Amino acid sequence: MEKYTEDVLQRARKVKIVVTDCDGVLTDTGVYYSEQGEAMKRFSIRDGMGVERLRTQCGIETAIMTGEGSGSVVRRAEKLSIVHLFLNAKDKRTLLIDFLNHQNLLPENLAYIGDDTNDLEALELAGLAASPADAMAMAKQKAHYICSEKGGFGAFRDLAELIIFAHQSTNE
Repeated sequence: MEKYTEDVLQRARKVKIVVTDCDGVLTDTGVYYSEQGEAMKRFSIRDGMGVERLRTQCGIETAIMTGEGSGSVVRRAEKLSIVHLFLNAKDKRTLLIDFLNHQNLLPENLAYIGDDTNDLEALELAGLAASPADAMAMAKQKAHYICSEKGGFGAFRDLAELIIFAHQSTNE
């Protein structure tokens, strides 16, 4: 498919786990507050379908790693049957290394999608690094693949479809 470079396809073929940031990737960066604090975040149903398609089409699981401790993220992970959820993650690189070791995976088996400064070290570690179309410039500079969609509006799904395409088009 002409949308993807050969380098990106080769990286995607090695992916065995996809880890995503939440705010700015699964959400549109907006948060609604009430007098009680954070009230809600907006998630894309299409991104949820990307999680499901990765699981059913390729056997690839998804993890969420976020610097926040939001209950809405917990609920979204439950809804999508995502069992690997890292809340209040301040040192994402170290958490990812420990997670990969525990899963007996290498950095080349990791796809990570992030959008801001707190994702830079995770993006550098990942075999396939991606950013939403509206990510901060420094995140885009670290990405092997920049999604055509914005965070909260299908960026995760775009990455999922790339990985599915790469896995299904391989002769290995």
